[in-house]
Amino acid sequence: MKGAQAIVRSLEEQGVKDMFGILGGSILDVYDVLYDSGPRHILMRHEQCAAHAAEGYARASGEVGVCIATSGPGATNLVTGIADAHADSVPIVAITGQVPVSLIGNDAFQEADIVGITMPITKHNFQITDPDDIPATIRAAFKISSTRRQGPVLVDLPKDVQQAELKKKFVYPSDVDLPGYKDIKKTVHSLPVNDASKLLMNAQRPVILAGGGVISSNAGRELLTLAHSLGIPVATTMMAKGCVPEDHPLSLGVVGMHGRKAANLMVSSCDVLFAIGCRFSDRVTGNVRYFAENAKIIHADIDAAEIGKNVDIDIPIVGDAKVVLREILKVTGELKKKGKTEWTKKLATFKKEYAPSYDFDEKPIKQQRVMKELNGFIDDKTIITTEVGQCQMWAMHYLDMKNPRTFISSGGLGTMGFGFPAAIGAKVAKPDFNVIDVGSEGSFLMTGQDLATCVKDDIPLTVLLLDNRYLGMVMQWQDIFYGKRRSNTYLGEIPDFVKYAEAFGANGIRVETPKDISPALKEAKASGVPCIIDVVVDTDNHVLPMMRPGGRLDEMIEK
Repeated sequence: MKGAQAIVRSLEEQGVKDMFGILGGSILDVYDVLYDSGPRHILMRHEQCAAHAAEGYARASGEVGVCIATSGPGATNLVTGIADAHADSVPIVAITGQVPVSLIGNDAFQEADIVGITMPITKHNFQITDPDDIPATIRAAFKISSTRRQGPVLVDLPKDVQQAELKKKFVYPSDVDLPGYKDIKKTVHSLPVNDASKLLMNAQRPVILAGGGVISSNAGRELLTLAHSLGIPVATTMMAKGCVPEDHPLSLGVVGMHGRKAANLMVSSCDVLFAIGCRFSDRVTGNVRYFAENAKIIHADIDAAEIGKNVDIDIPIVGDAKVVLREILKVTGELKKKGKTEWTKKLATFKKEYAPSYDFDEKPIKQQRVMKELNGFIDDKTIITTEVGQCQMWAMHYLDMKNPRTFISSGGLGTMGFGFPAAIGAKVAKPDFNVIDVGSEGSFLMTGQDLATCVKDDIPLTVLLLDNRYLGMVMQWQDIFYGKRRSNTYLGEIPDFVKYAEAFGANGIRVETPKDISPALKEAKASGVPCIIDVVVDTDNHVLPMMRPGGRLDEMIEK
């Protein structure tokens, strides 16, 4: 067996069903094997899209996503997606071709030190120089990517290693021993769990802040059980949106810079904050000096390095979110609940008083109205991805998601161009789901060429463009903080997105009146083909309320 065959065989043994990539000279031997066997390969039109598609696949399915590229520019084009996965703790394995071992360091054609380049943005990376190491290395890559705090792993494959014969019989290990790397224990220390449980039981104004770790560990049910049993309101980061149903009476929605006002006020006035699976991003906390300044803070996270990194805390708990919640539920189940009537009344009042407004009937179409129509279209088999910018914030703030792994967006890195290829990956992972990318023309055009991938490989999804012809979020900042000096944010009136879609063999629909939004969504879903819905929206409509960068959660810009 040759190295290239061992790679494909290892992926099969690992259970990989789909992967996303583009071939080139240094990875041709692997692709030659894929001609006859191996996982389904989706040929993308840009390597960045391959990495984002692997992310979307991973986040929708809970499995490790796989992307593949050749050496040099193919590998470096993966870097943005790998960095995005690192920032959001998404499990992907990136496989790259490399020049032959004898040429590494010689500035050979299409050589790049992708191991060195990606070292800061991967959990780990490997360069295989012995074909006999392939099975164990691939197994290690998937283990590292999917365990503890999840994240990206890169495997670099020199061309001569792909071509060389294995000296040993191929055996794919069921597990590998990695010195210094052990999976997280399925138990947590009882002392901080008991202290946290009692603090929650005795709190008068508790709030749970759930982060992406709740979704990664599939702990939504346990979280909702705890919240319901103790009457604790739940706010989420964007990465955790949908971990509890956002129409639940205890759900506050997303917190932070563009979070809901009720969520920000409740977090600001709580006396106990239980943060689980979140890293206290600056977009969540604002100025940490004023963040939940009168609260005792419990922080539970699988990564000990995150505890105390950004926010001073009172009770640290290191552990998987599901395990932590189960242990807390064991303790709280033995104690009597104290009433939280005044706090829950305040919750209901805030949610009613500061509820988002959706009912706008005028032209140009208000983005809030688009979100209203989309809300009515979302069911238990709908996945929303987003581009980055105003469109992302409209979706995060106004859509009510009811299930985990159904809202997929770029959080930590804020990568424009993310939503569309992520939607491709999500649709491949969940073909029976209706997948909608809430986008904008600025972000979509960064990766829109992969509409060709959707058409060729029969991946029917919908791109819902909030088309204001501006780079909307930076334009909003220019309006608010730079005296409306809109420097280099106007994109012009090109392209015609209906013609753009049709040029790829997809469906294109232009919407200019509110009453046409819902029919367009229905038409796109029924068409069975990739579709772009180009909604002409109000250029001057800002996503508000908004916390100033470095500001306070309880002091938001509202007009």
